[in-house]
Amino acid sequence: MLALNHIASAVTEELEVQFPNLFDGLTITYFRGFELFGIPIYWYGVLIAVGVVLAYIYAHMRRNQFGIDGDRMFDVVFVALIGGFFGARLYYCIFAGGYDFITFFTDIRNGGLAIYGGLIGALLVGVVMCKLRKVKILAMFDIASIGFLIGQCMGRLGNFVNQECYGAATAPDYFLGMTGTIISSEVEAETLVHPCFLYESLWCLLGFALLHFYSKKLRSYDGEIFLLYCVWYGLGRFFIEGLRTDSLYIGETGIRVSQLVAAIAFFAGLVLFIAFKVITEKKQIPLWVNSEAWAAQQEEFKKLAEEKAAKKAAKEGKAKSILAEDADEVTLDDGESHEDEEDSDNGNEDDEIQAEDSSDDINDNESEE
Repeated sequence: MLALNHIASAVTEELEVQFPNLFDGLTITYFRGFELFGIPIYWYGVLIAVGVVLAYIYAHMRRNQFGIDGDRMFDVVFVALIGGFFGARLYYCIFAGGYDFITFFTDIRNGGLAIYGGLIGALLVGVVMCKLRKVKILAMFDIASIGFLIGQCMGRLGNFVNQECYGAATAPDYFLGMTGTIISSEVEAETLVHPCFLYESLWCLLGFALLHFYSKKLRSYDGEIFLLYCVWYGLGRFFIEGLRTDSLYIGETGIRVSQLVAAIAFFAGLVLFIAFKVITEKKQIPLWVNSEAWAAQQEEFKKLAEEKAAKKAAKEGKAKSILAEDADEVTLDDGESHEDEEDSDNGNEDDEIQAEDSSDDINDNESEE
């Protein structure tokens, strides 16, 4: 309970961020989050959720251009998100140290997610799900990588709200130099720092725009956009990570983990991008969405859908026929009852006629007498 009260007070605490050299001094005042039914909600989490939703909407709108079925893509994305979360947490805990099995899960509200771990976890789980749901892996990687940039752009804005992931001290007159309520409590007074979260957010936004237009006009093989994502994000993250003061390190080596991963992603992505470009053009390998294999898969999916619809119709038809038989039985029973009533009525009429005849006979006899 004490922990929850502490979190709630942090959520409702008013914070400030200042850019003294921007627009003659820019100050932004805000709350770190809000309370909903007494539960503290951080803007950081909200922004990440918004990023995920926007990324999925984008992927859903463009799925046909990559030859991916919508329902199957949803299954892959849903499970990959879970894998991404655990990957992000595991990556952070391994390199941050000081976490055991229990705190791995219970200390999540105090932070501890790493984007590279999230990407690795999502990709690994995504491969498995693509296999299970018959989704082309490289085509899925292409469309997912553009969505990654949307999510990362929004996620870094969440770092801005928390005043974290900032960089080293910068020149006092640097136009983007910043400070804030939390930052000023962690660095020397009146020190301005690099807004690394802003750098990365803008870098991801620019990368999204470039890969979006490239994928519409120039994509020539499956996996190409994913490799370009590795090149683009790796290049930007390598330099931005070098400015940060909260990096994760490999033991006592002084090597920043994310900077090393960024360098590997950049060079590996660049080499593979060029190699597959040459191979594809030489062998004239079509995109998945333009291949005969894709057309055959669509026929298979169509056949499965028709069989499913037929089974459903047969099941509904059987249920309707049972109801119809019941209705006939009810109608038959009603008919019999009506016939009985008619017979009863006819019997009554006959009795009345016989009574009248008897009465006439009596009257005749009386008149004769």
